[in-house]
Amino acid sequence: MRTLVLLALVGLGAQLVDGALGMAYGVTSATLLLAIGTNPAAASATVHLAEIGTTLASGVSHWRFGNVDWKVVVRVGVPGAVGAFAGATVLSRLSTDAAKPVMSLILLGLGLYLLGRFTFRGLRTDRLGQPLRKRFLGPLGLVAGFVDATGGGGWGPVGTPALLASGRLEPRKVIGSIDTSEFLVSLAASLGFLLSLGSQGIDFVWVLALLLGGVVAAPLAAWLVRHVPPRVLGSAVGGVIVLTNTRTLLRSDWLGQADTPTESLVLGAIAIVWAAAVTWSVRAYRAEQAALPAVGVDRSHADEAPASARGEAEPVGAGVGTADAAVLDRSPVAGSHS
Repeated sequence: MRTLVLLALVGLGAQLVDGALGMAYGVTSATLLLAIGTNPAAASATVHLAEIGTTLASGVSHWRFGNVDWKVVVRVGVPGAVGAFAGATVLSRLSTDAAKPVMSLILLGLGLYLLGRFTFRGLRTDRLGQPLRKRFLGPLGLVAGFVDATGGGGWGPVGTPALLASGRLEPRKVIGSIDTSEFLVSLAASLGFLLSLGSQGIDFVWVLALLLGGVVAAPLAAWLVRHVPPRVLGSAVGGVIVLTNTRTLLRSDWLGQADTPTESLVLGAIAIVWAAAVTWSVRAYRAEQAALPAVGVDRSHADEAPASARGEAEPVGAGVGTADAAVLDRSPVAGSHS
């Protein structure tokens, strides 16, 4: 009973982080299962079976809060399902431990980029609204789905930073779309595991415990991601990626620093830098908000699609950037009362 309560709490916490940051449910849950002696294939199968329910709940919640771009969901989710099915089949036959450090190194680079980009420069807005191309989303989904199934998690850590780095979709919609498309990935991975392994090594009571915890957290996470400013969210996501993948590298055969003072020192230093980066982003965001005209509306997601894209009438001056609007307000024509 104690184990089941612990699993439910892990599912709740993992889904809260995953739904708010677009990653970590699979990584967190699979890590716990491996720590208590579950073999990798069974651990990944257990997590993905639970994720069928948690991702469905998360997707519905994100949709209700307006966090989902359905074109992105389809274009990245369908290839992701193909990759996940293939990955589940492969994992059932061999270990992919040797590939983990390589993937972690790539993800670490993306995490450092995001952490620096969002902390010091904020959200890239010059590409917002531009379409994400199929030739980018298709391969991304295929790779992320394969990594997710073989590693017990990875859909978010691969997909979220790649979409954020593109600068074409606002962070809350990146996270909502990745979380929603993960339903297809989880379904395909679970099917692959069940066809390859049967129910061998899978404890369905554990699946239910993880599922219940995740379903409870899904609506709260979807609400949270809508109200956290994009700049702060980007710094938070970048920090998660850097911390998680640095830990994987330190524990790999490359470095062999698992449970050593070096590991604690490095991860502690990263956590301090991460906290400082998020604090910096919060202060920068507040300064940006203070500089905006007091129009009595929530500007935390000022980079959302223009009114015309939603079928509404745009006010005069809509479509110009904040800096342009400020210049327009101070121009002789705009300020003239003659």
